[in-house]
Amino acid sequence: MTLPQAEILVLYYSRYGATAAMAEVIARGIESVAGALAKVRTVPEVSPVCEAVEDAIPAQGPPYARIEDLISCDGLALGSPTHFGNMAAPLKYFIDQTSSVWFSGALAGKPAGVFTATSSMHGGHETTLLSMMLPLLHHGMLIVGIPARETALLKTKTGGTPYGPSHLSGEENPTLSAEEKALCLSFGQRLARAALALKGREV
Repeated sequence: MTLPQAEILVLYYSRYGATAAMAEVIARGIESVAGALAKVRTVPEVSPVCEAVEDAIPAQGPPYARIEDLISCDGLALGSPTHFGNMAAPLKYFIDQTSSVWFSGALAGKPAGVFTATSSMHGGHETTLLSMMLPLLHHGMLIVGIPARETALLKTKTGGTPYGPSHLSGEENPTLSAEEKALCLSFGQRLARAALALKGREV
Protein backbone atom coordinates (compact mmCIF):
# COMPACT_ATOMS: atom_id res chain seq x y z
CA MET A 1 0.00 0.00 0.00
CA THR A 2 1.48 3.34 -1.06
CA LEU A 3 1.14 6.35 1.18
CA PRO A 4 -0.80 9.36 -0.17
CA GLN A 5 1.38 11.99 -1.79
CA ALA A 6 -1.13 14.84 -1.41
CA GLU A 7 -3.74 15.51 1.26
CA ILE A 8 -6.63 17.76 0.25
CA LEU A 9 -8.62 19.42 3.02
CA VAL A 10 -12.36 19.53 2.27
CA LEU A 11 -13.52 22.19 4.71
CA TYR A 12 -17.16 23.19 4.85
CA TYR A 13 -20.11 24.42 6.88
CA SER A 14 -23.56 22.93 6.27
CA ARG A 15 -26.77 23.71 8.15
CA TYR A 16 -29.28 21.45 6.38
CA GLY A 17 -26.98 18.94 4.68
CA ALA A 18 -26.79 20.10 1.06
CA THR A 19 -23.24 21.46 1.31
CA ALA A 20 -22.22 18.34 3.25
CA ALA A 21 -23.54 16.16 0.44
CA MET A 22 -21.40 18.10 -2.03
CA ALA A 23 -18.36 17.70 0.21
CA GLU A 24 -18.81 13.92 0.22
CA VAL A 25 -18.86 13.74 -3.59
CA ILE A 26 -15.89 16.11 -3.92
CA ALA A 27 -13.97 13.91 -1.48
CA ARG A 28 -14.76 10.87 -3.65
CA GLY A 29 -13.44 12.75 -6.66
CA ILE A 30 -10.23 13.59 -4.82
CA GLU A 31 -9.65 10.00 -3.74
CA SER A 32 -10.30 8.66 -7.24
CA VAL A 33 -6.93 10.18 -8.18
CA ALA A 34 -4.00 7.94 -7.34
CA GLY A 35 -1.86 9.40 -4.58
CA ALA A 36 -4.51 11.81 -3.25
CA LEU A 37 -6.29 11.68 0.10
CA ALA A 38 -9.33 13.74 1.15
CA LYS A 39 -9.46 15.04 4.73
CA VAL A 40 -13.05 16.16 5.41
CA ARG A 41 -13.64 18.69 8.19
CA THR A 42 -16.45 21.04 9.26
CA VAL A 43 -16.80 24.06 11.56
CA PRO A 44 -19.08 24.64 14.57
CA GLU A 45 -21.98 27.06 14.78
CA VAL A 46 -21.46 30.57 16.12
CA SER A 47 -24.01 32.68 18.00
CA PRO A 48 -24.77 36.43 17.77
CA VAL A 49 -23.32 36.91 21.26
CA CYS A 50 -20.30 34.63 21.37
CA GLU A 51 -18.89 31.47 19.87
CA ALA A 52 -21.37 28.66 20.41
CA VAL A 53 -20.23 26.11 22.97
CA GLU A 54 -19.82 22.81 21.14
CA ASP A 55 -18.42 19.43 22.06
CA ALA A 56 -14.87 18.87 20.86
CA ILE A 57 -16.21 16.20 18.48
CA PRO A 58 -19.58 16.70 16.77
CA ALA A 59 -22.33 14.15 17.39
CA GLN A 60 -22.40 13.29 13.70
CA GLY A 61 -20.42 14.09 10.57
CA PRO A 62 -16.71 14.87 10.28
CA PRO A 63 -14.58 16.38 13.06
CA TYR A 64 -14.22 20.11 13.49
CA ALA A 65 -11.32 21.70 11.63
CA ARG A 66 -8.24 23.00 13.37
CA ILE A 67 -5.82 25.62 12.09
CA GLU A 68 -3.24 22.81 11.89
CA ASP A 69 -5.41 21.10 9.27
CA LEU A 70 -4.99 24.13 7.03
CA ILE A 71 -1.26 24.39 7.59
CA SER A 72 -0.61 20.74 6.74
CA CYS A 73 -2.88 20.42 3.70
CA ASP A 74 -1.60 20.26 0.13
CA GLY A 75 -4.82 21.73 -1.29
CA LEU A 76 -8.15 23.08 -0.09
CA ALA A 77 -11.80 22.73 -1.11
CA LEU A 78 -13.84 25.34 0.79
CA GLY A 79 -17.63 24.98 0.93
CA SER A 80 -20.52 27.00 2.36
CA PRO A 81 -24.23 27.49 1.84
CA THR A 82 -25.17 30.79 0.24
CA HIS A 83 -26.17 33.40 2.83
CA PHE A 84 -27.26 36.58 1.05
CA GLY A 85 -24.64 36.10 -1.67
CA ASN A 86 -21.82 35.39 0.76
CA MET A 87 -20.36 32.57 2.82
CA ALA A 88 -22.05 31.62 6.08
CA ALA A 89 -20.86 33.19 9.34
CA PRO A 90 -19.43 29.99 10.92
CA LEU A 91 -17.05 29.44 8.01
CA LYS A 92 -16.12 33.13 7.86
CA TYR A 93 -15.43 33.03 11.60
CA PHE A 94 -12.98 30.17 11.09
CA ILE A 95 -11.27 31.89 8.15
CA ASP A 96 -10.95 35.10 10.16
CA GLN A 97 -8.77 33.19 12.65
CA THR A 98 -6.11 32.32 10.06
CA SER A 99 -3.91 35.41 10.37
CA SER A 100 -1.05 33.30 11.74
CA VAL A 101 -1.30 31.05 8.69
CA TRP A 102 -1.17 34.11 6.44
CA PHE A 103 1.93 35.42 8.23
CA SER A 104 3.66 32.07 7.85
CA GLY A 105 2.79 31.75 4.15
CA ALA A 106 1.84 28.12 4.74
CA LEU A 107 -0.89 28.14 2.05
CA ALA A 108 0.97 30.14 -0.59
CA GLY A 109 1.31 28.27 -3.88
CA LYS A 110 -1.18 25.55 -2.97
CA PRO A 111 -4.33 24.94 -5.06
CA ALA A 112 -7.79 25.76 -3.73
CA GLY A 113 -11.36 25.81 -4.94
CA VAL A 114 -14.80 26.66 -3.61
CA PHE A 115 -18.31 25.16 -3.65
CA THR A 116 -21.75 26.22 -2.45
CA ALA A 117 -25.41 25.27 -2.16
CA THR A 118 -28.36 27.63 -2.41
CA SER A 119 -32.11 27.10 -2.10
CA SER A 120 -33.10 29.40 -4.96
CA MET A 121 -31.90 29.82 -8.55
CA HIS A 122 -30.98 33.46 -7.97
CA GLY A 123 -29.86 33.08 -4.37
CA GLY A 124 -26.35 34.35 -5.10
CA HIS A 125 -24.38 31.16 -5.63
CA GLU A 126 -21.89 32.79 -8.02
CA THR A 127 -21.24 35.81 -5.76
CA THR A 128 -20.80 33.44 -2.83
CA LEU A 129 -18.16 31.49 -4.72
CA LEU A 130 -16.36 34.64 -5.82
CA SER A 131 -16.38 36.11 -2.31
CA MET A 132 -15.02 32.85 -0.89
CA MET A 133 -12.06 33.11 -3.24
CA LEU A 134 -10.91 36.43 -1.78
CA PRO A 135 -9.33 35.17 1.47
CA LEU A 136 -7.77 32.29 -0.46
CA LEU A 137 -6.13 34.74 -2.85
CA HIS A 138 -4.84 36.73 0.13
CA HIS A 139 -3.27 33.51 1.38
CA GLY A 140 -1.53 33.15 -1.98
CA MET A 141 -3.47 30.07 -3.04
CA LEU A 142 -3.99 29.14 -6.69
CA ILE A 143 -7.68 29.02 -7.63
CA VAL A 144 -9.03 25.93 -9.40
CA GLY A 145 -12.36 26.24 -11.20
CA ILE A 146 -14.33 24.17 -13.70
CA PRO A 147 -13.47 24.55 -17.41
CA ALA A 148 -16.12 24.65 -20.13
CA ARG A 149 -14.88 21.31 -21.50
CA GLU A 150 -16.81 19.69 -18.65
CA THR A 151 -19.99 18.79 -20.52
CA ALA A 152 -22.06 18.70 -17.32
CA LEU A 153 -21.41 22.43 -16.97
CA LEU A 154 -23.12 23.02 -20.31
CA LYS A 155 -26.04 20.66 -19.63
CA THR A 156 -26.94 21.49 -16.03
CA LYS A 157 -30.36 23.00 -15.35
CA THR A 158 -29.76 23.49 -11.63
CA GLY A 159 -26.34 24.22 -10.09
CA GLY A 160 -22.87 24.39 -11.56
CA THR A 161 -20.61 27.33 -12.42
CA PRO A 162 -17.14 27.93 -13.88
CA TYR A 163 -16.12 29.30 -10.46
CA GLY A 164 -16.76 26.01 -8.70
CA PRO A 165 -19.52 23.47 -8.09
CA SER A 166 -22.90 24.65 -6.83
CA HIS A 167 -26.14 22.89 -5.93
CA LEU A 168 -29.64 24.28 -6.29
CA SER A 169 -31.37 22.76 -3.28
CA GLY A 170 -34.91 23.19 -2.00
CA GLU A 171 -38.11 21.14 -2.17
CA GLU A 172 -37.86 20.55 -5.92
CA ASN A 173 -34.20 19.45 -5.77
CA PRO A 174 -33.68 17.61 -2.47
CA THR A 175 -30.63 15.73 -3.78
CA LEU A 176 -27.73 16.51 -6.09
CA SER A 177 -28.61 16.24 -9.78
CA ALA A 178 -26.56 14.01 -12.06
CA GLU A 179 -24.80 17.07 -13.49
CA GLU A 180 -24.08 18.53 -10.06
CA LYS A 181 -22.56 15.22 -8.94
CA ALA A 182 -20.45 15.03 -12.10
CA LEU A 183 -19.15 18.56 -11.51
CA CYS A 184 -18.32 17.83 -7.86
CA LEU A 185 -16.40 14.70 -8.89
CA SER A 186 -14.55 16.52 -11.66
CA PHE A 187 -13.73 19.42 -9.34
CA GLY A 188 -12.28 17.05 -6.74
CA GLN A 189 -10.19 15.32 -9.39
CA ARG A 190 -8.85 18.60 -10.79
CA LEU A 191 -7.95 19.82 -7.31
CA ALA A 192 -6.17 16.56 -6.50
CA ARG A 193 -4.19 16.57 -9.75
CA ALA A 194 -3.20 20.21 -9.21
CA ALA A 195 -2.03 19.45 -5.67
CA LEU A 196 0.04 16.50 -6.83
CA ALA A 197 1.60 18.55 -9.63
CA LEU A 198 2.38 21.53 -7.39
CA LYS A 199 3.54 19.78 -4.22
CA GLY A 200 7.07 20.74 -3.32
CA ARG A 201 7.33 23.39 -6.04
CA GLU A 202 7.83 27.10 -5.57
CA VAL A 203 4.96 28.97 -7.23
